[in-house]
Amino acid sequence: MIASLGERLDWMEAGIRGSRPAEKVGTVRKVAGLIIESEGPEVSIGQTCAITSPRHEDRTEAQVVGFRENMVLLMALESVHHIHPGCKVTAKPNSNEVPAGKNLLGRVIDGMGRPIDGKGPLRAASRDGFYAEPPNPLSRTLIREPFGTGIQAIDSFVPLGRGQRVGIFSGSGVGKSILLGMVARGSEADVNIISLVGERGRELREFVENDLGTEGLSKSVIVVSTADQPAPMRIRAATLATAI
Repeated sequence: MIASLGERLDWMEAGIRGSRPAEKVGTVRKVAGLIIESEGPEVSIGQTCAITSPRHEDRTEAQVVGFRENMVLLMALESVHHIHPGCKVTAKPNSNEVPAGKNLLGRVIDGMGRPIDGKGPLRAASRDGFYAEPPNPLSRTLIREPFGTGIQAIDSFVPLGRGQRVGIFSGSGVGKSILLGMVARGSEADVNIISLVGERGRELREFVENDLGTEGLSKSVIVVSTADQPAPMRIRAATLATAI
């Protein structure tokens, strides 16, 4: 039986969708301090790669930071203890994707967008925009409307406006995190995107359970990179929070 043109096109489309794309793969040649040199793969600045060792099942995420002659320079986003010359470096095609949607509310994720709160998979949609260009400064909305923080001392004496940037500066132990939690709970914002970068590991749970509380967490997305993690991961967490 001779198939029609439409049937043949459908058959070809099904074959294409069912095929696996070819992976871009390289090999680690040198590790010097925090810099990992790899021969390949074909990647761009900022793209993430997965480094795997034939000796271990662990997989280490790394980010492309530059090039030297024919070598790709990467910095690990996680522990480098299992990385050695000969490791396989695989480019990740979805480096520009950002988790999005209401399923993010109430979740705590790391700089790679992976949940760390023990509540199971994220199950959130994704979109492009991790490395988005900043908007035209002349297209930004003017600050005309007040923003209620729910804290009478701020709203009365140093009121804030919608779209305004404000800094909270003080020494350790004075109450910056407590104040941030109060704003997250009591403000008129529909959604809070909270990025905790460089915090001590023991302070994270204290902030989530005590300062933010169940009420604040229900309308918040928390992106975390603690002080013991590599600098590229901390930078990535701040960028991810901005993109979200």
